[in-house]
Amino acid sequence: MNIVTTAFIAGLLFGLIDVVLMIPIKFDTPAAKKEAMIAAFIERFGIGFVIPLVSLPIPHALTGIFISCIFSLPTAIITKSYAPVLGTGIIGGLIIGFLT
Repeated sequence: MNIVTTAFIAGLLFGLIDVVLMIPIKFDTPAAKKEAMIAAFIERFGIGFVIPLVSLPIPHALTGIFISCIFSLPTAIITKSYAPVLGTGIIGGLIIGFLT
């Protein structure tokens, strides 16, 4: 499979999984929930898309963790939800890095 296709699929799957994990979370309004889910999908898609395309002189699994931390940290700081945002980012980055 082409590396760009692999990256696209990884991004799509990671984005969808993160959105599904957000379904039970309560928000002030339905619009706020929709905005948060769209933003989360875009962020996780970016993480999943970039990891397979990056080649660092470290194991791919560590590359996945590194990239996911860089992408997830701004959201974690803004929302003050460090554990869930960084946790899902690191786990997803590790898995994508390991599989690619």
